[in-house]
Amino acid sequence: MAENDVLVTLKDIRKEFPGVVALNHVNMTLRAGRVHALVGENGAGKSTLMKILSGTYASYDGEILLDGKPVRFAHERDALDRGISIVPQELNPIPEMTIAENIFLGREPQKRKGIVNIKERSRLTGELLATLGLDYDPETKMRALSVAQRQMVEIIKAISRNSRVIIFDEPTSALTGVETSYLFTQVTLLKQKGIAIVFISHKLDEVYAICEDVTVLRDGEMISTGLLSDVTQERLIAMMVGREVKDIYPPLHDAGTEPLLRVENLSSRGVFDKVSFDIHKGEIVGFAGMMGAGRSEIARAIFGLDGHDGGSILLHGKPLRIRSPRDAIKNGIAMVTEDRATYGFVRVRSIRDNIVLPNTDLFARHGILNRKAIRTSVTEICRKLSVKAAGIDTLAGTLSGGNQQKVVLSKWLVRNVQLLILDEPTRGIDVGAKQEIYRLISELAAGGIGVLMIASEMPEVLSMSHRVMIVTDGRIIGELAHAEATQDKVMKMIVEGRKQHES
Repeated sequence: MAENDVLVTLKDIRKEFPGVVALNHVNMTLRAGRVHALVGENGAGKSTLMKILSGTYASYDGEILLDGKPVRFAHERDALDRGISIVPQELNPIPEMTIAENIFLGREPQKRKGIVNIKERSRLTGELLATLGLDYDPETKMRALSVAQRQMVEIIKAISRNSRVIIFDEPTSALTGVETSYLFTQVTLLKQKGIAIVFISHKLDEVYAICEDVTVLRDGEMISTGLLSDVTQERLIAMMVGREVKDIYPPLHDAGTEPLLRVENLSSRGVFDKVSFDIHKGEIVGFAGMMGAGRSEIARAIFGLDGHDGGSILLHGKPLRIRSPRDAIKNGIAMVTEDRATYGFVRVRSIRDNIVLPNTDLFARHGILNRKAIRTSVTEICRKLSVKAAGIDTLAGTLSGGNQQKVVLSKWLVRNVQLLILDEPTRGIDVGAKQEIYRLISELAAGGIGVLMIASEMPEVLSMSHRVMIVTDGRIIGELAHAEATQDKVMKMIVEGRKQHES
């Protein structure tokens, strides 16, 4: 590999926060036209390293070389001007602006000085969307887009900057298989242009599909860096977590036979139609289907986040009138949403506050909070779920993705939950944290809680579910028992269901 292929060299990078060494003497080399995987558990230091490279953190020890010359970025704009872009894991679009406005914010094409050329901006945005095979209207407001669509817009924004280095931080966490294929096609084109790509992902099958080089971090230390082809997936996982990981999915206990939830002909015009299914106590029921099939929308309607205009929801045979999440919570129904950063927790509040906020009815009497009861309850649930933090006053936004997800679960598990709805419960968390979340789900079900689980990763939903419901075009078109559920059968049912719907 020629030395002149090197675009960026990170040398002996060290970053310390108060009381914590986030990175300790890390080295990494990025080469033109190659995809470099940066892997490790949540909290390993991946995002910190990339924030240094992209100018978010200007204070650190060590050196960055760009084209062999030392550079030090004072801020993100400085890095952008030198050709380094990042597609962040946590998306922060301006919801009231259009796709075109978000992509070209601060660099709008102009008719003359100070006058934005709106038609040209829209045309350029349309061309960029077409490169990924997307047919979004450039003038659509960002608030109208799904999580996956917003993710694609962020990717397009980075591509539009003509960057020499693009950092993708969990870029496929909210994408469908088709959208991921579009992204990989675009990455291949970027490689051909000599652009260096950093690919951060917990989906190791994707890492092996698209990357040539790899750097492994663990607890802020560089464990290995070199050619990905020299490392097996099993060895890569072992380096990431510091141990061999076997049997990531816990064995399924016997499902209960006592009826818990019954959904009958639930409908929402234009979204889903005549959906019927049931869940028993202690049973995990999985929803399988493509992104946009209506899985999340059905779950949101049951929890009261979205409305419905037909059908009924029964708990223990008793009809429920759920008009809001408050009604669902009062009846023992809880939900972990797919977009935890927006709906799951408050980043700038403590672990304690996040757990107490939806549960003030449990901890208050005559409007006064029982702080002793709060500390006891929050400390206990965090211990039970193995939340890794300095204490319950730690800001939730500073935690790793896996621990954030545990906090989201914790806020419901201090209650007497009977039905737990989990929408993409392991999105954006590492293999070690996934194993812990799977164990928790299994234990909750074994304790009698009914679980409705939505997951885009097929092995996850097949391995964790007693029964799998196949959702296509807003309809449940069939179900498979755990013993007969395979990826091939699920995909065949999805394809056949879509053909029937179209005919």
